[in-house]
Amino acid sequence: MIGTLFMKTLASFIILMWASTAGIAIAERSSVVVELFTSQGCSSCPPADRLLHELAARDDVIALALHVDYWDYIGWKDQFAVPLNADRQKAYAATAGRRMIFTPEMIINGLDSVVGTRAMQVVDEIYNHANRPRIIELNAEREGDLLSIDAVIKRAPEKNIVVQLVRYTSARDIFIERGENAGLQMTYANVISSWKTIGQWDGKKNFSLNFPVKGEEPVVVLMQYEGHGEILNAIKLD
Repeated sequence: MIGTLFMKTLASFIILMWASTAGIAIAERSSVVVELFTSQGCSSCPPADRLLHELAARDDVIALALHVDYWDYIGWKDQFAVPLNADRQKAYAATAGRRMIFTPEMIINGLDSVVGTRAMQVVDEIYNHANRPRIIELNAEREGDLLSIDAVIKRAPEKNIVVQLVRYTSARDIFIERGENAGLQMTYANVISSWKTIGQWDGKKNFSLNFPVKGEEPVVVLMQYEGHGEILNAIKLD
């Protein structure tokens, strides 16, 4: 219990210090996407899940929880896991030339892999990506069931860009009855419900797309290099 409280306090402190040192410049940055690959059956994951909670509260971070199913065999089936999440994690590893995947893993803007419990390293990577120049200016608006996306290319891209639409639930509660985390009551932030490709873009001219969206779940639009490369820009609509 003391260790858990310490980790939660440390994560909050680090993120607070990051915000205070960033100052006015925060308003000029694009959002940084943090993907957490996690599992309810992973004993090392709860501190990372709590860290994602802290990140999800920030306006300059898009924090997304992708629950994987490869820990289900040890006594507890993750209620939020879908095979596509593990497939995405494996694709990131293959792109980076890594042969193994693990939880908790955070992928920062599609490029950098960090152990999800290493709060200081996570914050450093977020800060570094927040200050990288963007080659895409991205705008999106939602009016009723229609999503309008507009993107302006500022510099020629290295390769084709994949346009992705992500939906998630802001908070999901569960009591874990068995497995390594038996007895824990958890609230998971920003749990992915769907992740789909809705367009491709060669970056030779500006991009526009209207796409139907239904339901009350928040919407995230991602512009990412094909082959699970760098996330070039992203925007969240609550």
